This record gives sequence, C-alpha cells and structure tokens, in this order.
Amino acid sequence: MPLFNEPLHVGRPNIGDRERLHARFDKLLCSRTLSNDGPFVKSLEAELTTYLGVKHCLAVCNATVGLEIAIRALDLRGEVILPSFTFPATAHAFAWLGVTPVFCDVDPTTHNIDPQAAERLITPRTTGIVGVHLWGNACDTDALANLADRHRLRLLYDAAHALGCAHRGRMIGNFGDAEVFSFHATKFVNAGEGGAIVTNDDLLAERMRRLRSFGLQGQHVAEVGTNAKMSELSAVMGLTNFESREDFIAANRANFFAYQAVLADIPGLRIISPTEQGRYNWQYVVVDVDAHEAGLSRDEVQAYLLAENVLAKRYFWPGCHRLPPYIQDGNQPPSLPATELLCDRLLQLPTGSAVSHKDIAKLGNFLRHLVTRRHKQAA
Repeated sequence: MPLFNEPLHVGRPNIGDRERLHARFDKLLCSRTLSNDGPFVKSLEAELTTYLGVKHCLAVCNATVGLEIAIRALDLRGEVILPSFTFPATAHAFAWLGVTPVFCDVDPTTHNIDPQAAERLITPRTTGIVGVHLWGNACDTDALANLADRHRLRLLYDAAHALGCAHRGRMIGNFGDAEVFSFHATKFVNAGEGGAIVTNDDLLAERMRRLRSFGLQGQHVAEVGTNAKMSELSAVMGLTNFESREDFIAANRANFFAYQAVLADIPGLRIISPTEQGRYNWQYVVVDVDAHEAGLSRDEVQAYLLAENVLAKRYFWPGCHRLPPYIQDGNQPPSLPATELLCDRLLQLPTGSAVSHKDIAKLGNFLRHLVTRRHKQAA
C-alpha cells in the first residue's frame, strides 16, 4: 500500500466560501449576463486595482493570453530576453506571436533572471526584457529598469507566482511597463482559469483593452485584436476566492513552516526561503536536493514519492532552452549553468488548503527514512 491512499497534489485548487460562491452563481444565472465585461468581471478588476495599488487592471481568460495581449500592446518584435527557468507558457507566448525568445541564465540564489547575463544578450534586434517573479520572489527590478532604460527596451513581468507579494514596500504589479498574473486552478487564488494584466500606463491600458476585445474602440474596429475576455463564470470564482486570500496565505505559511521543521535535520534537503522580508504568499514549497549529501538525486526522490502517491514536481525541468520547440535545426541549446543546475535539483512538494500538517509530518518522516536508509546502504 502506498503512503497516501489518495494522491497528494501540488496545487490542488483552493475553494473559497461556498455559500457566497453559490449565491453569486445564482445571481449570475438569473442575470443571463455571462460575458462581455459583466458586473463580476468589473468587480474583480476593481478589487485587484485597489489591492495592488495600480491604476489599471484587465481581467483576461488566462495568463498566457494576457502575456500575448501585453506583447502586442508593447509592440514587441524581433528578440526578447527572458529566463529559461520558467514555465514554458512564458516563452510560448512570444514564440506564438513570432517574437524570438532569447533565453537567459538566472541568479542561482534568487532563481530570477540575471540582469548582467541579460545585458550580454542584447542585440540590435532586441526589443524587450521579461522578468519572472519566481516562487513569488521579486526580480531585481531596479537593475532591470536601469538596463531597459539604457537600451530603450520595454520591460514586462510574468507575475504568475506573485499575487499578494511585495518588493521593497511596493506590491508586485507596480513594476515595468506591465505585469501579468495567473488565476489558473493551481494558483492559490484561482478563477478556475483566468488571469489579469496590470499597468500604471494609461495609454498602454487603453490599447490592451482594445486588443482584449477584437480591437474594438466603442463600436468600431480600430485595430486587429482577439478575444481574451474573462467570462463572468470565471470572475465569480475568482472574486470569491480573492475574498479568502488571507486564509489561503495563512494555510500556505503554516504549511511552509511545518515542512521546514520536519525537513530541517534531513541531510541534503533544503527548503527555498523567501529572498526578502515583507508580504509574501507562501504559495510554493520548493526543496533543493543535494544528491551528494542526501545520497539520492532529485529524480530518485521524486520517483519514490510518486510511488507513494505524492505527486511532487520537478520545476522547471529541463529548462525552456532545452525544449524541442526551441532547439532549431539540430542546434545545441545555449549553456545556462545556473538554470541547468536548478533544473536538476529542485522539487516542488504539495501544499495548499488541501494538505494537512498530518500529511506533511507523514511525508517528512518518509523522506527522513529514505535518506537514512540510503546513507546506511552507502556506509
């Protein structure tokens, strides 16, 4: 029998107050307004605008399309520099629109894009830089802003991991030309599926609103656009879950420290901690597996966990720069040492409101037994 009868998931969806959710769905069905910037979408946008302290928020059907809208609105072309150590959707959004992703290495401590490495990749074809606030840890926003200003580049952030996080006293959402959040089912605040683009640039917001809705300016088509609107059904879920955000953050935080306590004395297993003090969503529990100290590789640890119904994930193996779509004509991928090291060592463990401290204790004890047994075998 496996350790857990039911699978222990990474990112099993949080569900907010069900009575409010059901009441809103009932109101929605009675109104028969299901799309086209209805009242629930507008309410969600207003809540996010206030919470993040930004001027503009546009709810979209998902974060990938949100990135695509921002890319078009910023007129990004040619080449754009972005980290390889990210979910492929970040790179795909550019490639899908014919913009070439130029993959950059990351800082081995923060796991975010390395500004110095990014500067070395700038060419006459470069039009923008993309930072990803990985695990909710903010990029080096000052260095990236300076770099973008000196080279006259646009600066866009993928903030899919970073709702509710702050950097130097400012909420993430207030950096660069625009930032994109995700409300996918696996995010701690989810809309089932959805996303949002935020910006403090009035003209950029106006254009993104047009692009989000077929290029319409009023009732006239001003330019080529697409249909990226969030539905009212998603907005109902998003708004209800957003109201429970502090409960979800509290559960995430408690789980993080429960993991930290149970894994503290296990050789070779180290939890990645926030890079700065302040507001943080504690959404991810990521463990660095040192194969030399643990006696097992990250992939071996994952295999043992999967056999016990623990669906741990190796994010973001193997790195976007080593994915088949980005290795053209048999060319070798660029060498990105820090990215490749992280791809081979990091393991994401289950957390969220569906994971109990009892689950964490059981999982921690199993990992301790696993490492101890391997050390005895090697002695």
